[in-house]
Amino acid sequence: MSSDQAYKLAKNDYAELGLDTDSAIKAALKIPISLHCWQADDVGGFETKEAGLAGGGIMATGNYPGRARTGDEARQDYDKVLEIVPGKLRLNIHACYAETGTKVVDRDRIAPEHFANWMAWSRKRRVALDFNPTFFAHPKANAGFTLSSTDPATRKFWVKHCIASRKIAEAMAKNQGSPCLVNHWIPDGAKDFPADRWTYRELLTQSLDAAIVKEKSVNKKLCVDYVESKLFGIGSEEFVVGSAEYYGSYAISRGIGYTLDMGHWHPTETITDKISAFLQFHKKLLLHVSRPIRWDSDHVVIFNDDLRALFLEIARGNAWDRVAIATDYFDASINRIAAYAIGLRATRKAILYALLDPSAQLKELEAAGNNAARLALMDEMKTMPFGAVWDIKQVAQRKRSLAATRHAHNERRTRR
Repeated sequence: MSSDQAYKLAKNDYAELGLDTDSAIKAALKIPISLHCWQADDVGGFETKEAGLAGGGIMATGNYPGRARTGDEARQDYDKVLEIVPGKLRLNIHACYAETGTKVVDRDRIAPEHFANWMAWSRKRRVALDFNPTFFAHPKANAGFTLSSTDPATRKFWVKHCIASRKIAEAMAKNQGSPCLVNHWIPDGAKDFPADRWTYRELLTQSLDAAIVKEKSVNKKLCVDYVESKLFGIGSEEFVVGSAEYYGSYAISRGIGYTLDMGHWHPTETITDKISAFLQFHKKLLLHVSRPIRWDSDHVVIFNDDLRALFLEIARGNAWDRVAIATDYFDASINRIAAYAIGLRATRKAILYALLDPSAQLKELEAAGNNAARLALMDEMKTMPFGAVWDIKQVAQRKRSLAATRHAHNERRTRR
């Protein structure tokens, strides 16, 4: 049976449930996904050695050949991803991706001109940019505290870095004609029991207020701020300053966005149930799509139960316009282009799957107290011919994708 024939049968099956597969496909392809930059280079960045040094905060395991070493190589990787991944994409890059040539420019002094190549690429590819300050892999982050450091000079440095990053985001927004989302994640915390949790959180509040809330030089309609919580990190197993309770409260009290990362919670927790809870009070959420295994390992995203449940929850609340979607995973043990393709395509697939959910019928059954029928329909949807719907638009691209990743594998091995 051809893919066209399979699709016609699948289309009829979904139509019997009142679901329009053509409309779902169009809608799924229009929802933007912000591609994370760090799968290409293991978040090494492109600063001069004097500006940025290894200082913890993120760890990619594996030694697969072909890591991007320059901005040009990274942009070549993203070009390839754009060819083999369907739908609307954005790109979120880190401050440590500044390109300053041979000049040493520390992070408190980075400026829009150091991202001119990225903005030119954005215009050429018509791919909007998002941004991330880089609060790790720097000498002033080695002590484990940045915006919450008890050293005033260290805090001042990172506040200036945060402001500089937001000004860069504003410039990116003007360049692309649409807002730039800025995600603030800091790895501040302690390996063992701290004696004084209070001071670190008070200092973090002061620093964030200075850099975001009280800073009037940045247009907040162009630079849209989000803060990201975390349960623990390497070197901060016992205490993370920016916990879920902290950032959830900070974001809503300051009128800024809150970021939920699928891997930043206890292993028994998922973010699915949290979406409807937070959106009762928060205007919008940024979702980091990842695949945690055990503890925050950020494996390449696949089309698994957690991913489907996440987007089903968004669909059932019709909250597509209240969430921003970005990917966040890194695996240096496999082909990096393939990692991008697998994770991004799985994310798009899960979005389409959710758009083909009979949410209205399920709600009607639940309201009528017919919970048995509700459960039965939920379970029957798992064996609907969804693959035929995905294939009709993606089968040709899938073949190109496999060929491209093989080509990329060979090309990377020959990089000098």
